[in-house]
Amino acid sequence: MQLKHIHHITADLVLETGLHIGAGDSEIHIGGIDNSVVKHPVTGEPYIPGSSLKGKIRSLLEWKSGRVQENPLGKKEYEDASGASKEAVKHILQLFGISGDTADPEFQKTIGHTRLAFWDCPLDAAYAQAQRDNDRPYTEAKSENCINRISGVAEHPRQTERVPAGARFTFRLSLKTYDGDDDSLRHTLLQGLKLLEWDSLGGSGSRGYGKIRFENLKIDDEDISADYAAIQPFGT
Repeated sequence: MQLKHIHHITADLVLETGLHIGAGDSEIHIGGIDNSVVKHPVTGEPYIPGSSLKGKIRSLLEWKSGRVQENPLGKKEYEDASGASKEAVKHILQLFGISGDTADPEFQKTIGHTRLAFWDCPLDAAYAQAQRDNDRPYTEAKSENCINRISGVAEHPRQTERVPAGARFTFRLSLKTYDGDDDSLRHTLLQGLKLLEWDSLGGSGSRGYGKIRFENLKIDDEDISADYAAIQPFGT
């Protein structure tokens, strides 16, 4: 298996609604935010972990394949599938990789090495500078509660930290291609990005959090916005 190229996919990731990707707080602060967002330990700026993007895009593609399960797809799901479903599972495994404990050398040869590498997405430098220049915070506190269905009274108030709508992040990932690969892997990746736009990123998506869009999408500095706009994950 010979590595033929490493493509760089870049875009501006823009928030259409507030985004919450939790930091996993280990302490409770009196009067503070209940659920803080993940931030860079030096700059204090929020960022989007590459693992969050990878996990959500892979999950959406696995749901679309019809073979989704509790754990990531693997050798058994590939062998049990047939037709278009089998091809979809193969593309997912080629892009995102297989478990390291998969000992079957023939299967490893069929799938090959992981093609995708996701990078953490920092705040867009111009957006971050504008926030500082205008003395605006990077995040907001979203107040929430539960409603007692019988009394109609709001209960259990809490505050969730979010990156507000309008924030811009620098998105990038790399796509390796090996001899024998074709455009189907790139097409599957673009489908995954479109599914993410149609769904949500981070927590509380069912409550309106995490709506995003990609702008200025490029592969190796070539604009592919028109190709991306034509992607229809579920057909016409």
